[in-house]
Amino acid sequence: MQRLNFPSYQFRFKSSENKVRIFDLIRKKFVLLQPEEWVRQHVLLYLHKEMGYPAGHLNVEKQLEVNRLKKRYDIVVFNPDGSLEVLVECKAPQVKITQDTFDQIARYNLQLRSRYLMVTNGLEHFYCRLHYDEQRYEFLPSLPQYTSQLRGN
Repeated sequence: MQRLNFPSYQFRFKSSENKVRIFDLIRKKFVLLQPEEWVRQHVLLYLHKEMGYPAGHLNVEKQLEVNRLKKRYDIVVFNPDGSLEVLVECKAPQVKITQDTFDQIARYNLQLRSRYLMVTNGLEHFYCRLHYDEQRYEFLPSLPQYTSQLRGN
């Protein structure tokens, strides 16, 4: 698989039926290794190991309904109170991040109301903080560390 713009991580792989699978730390199972999954697994380890988000606060590929259509988000990070801290949209490395990508995560977030958004194809990463009371967002250089969130920053 392609080298991504994340720290280097150790992954567990297995092959069966001529397909390679990668172990998902959150779902606690092997999942089919495809380019978008490669990005997703890097993001999970980045959030957990580099940013300090507890594994128990991370959730992967769950269904939600947007305008009566069933959709799946890639990753969310929950706060201890159950509210959403981060919503992540992952794309395969060959997929260019465009306005359509941001529109997709914005549609998902209308229902989820996360405090932060992350959009990545593994090579480029974009981070936003949402200010609902002011109806605006700001791009950030990175997501906040989990510890700074606990202090209320």
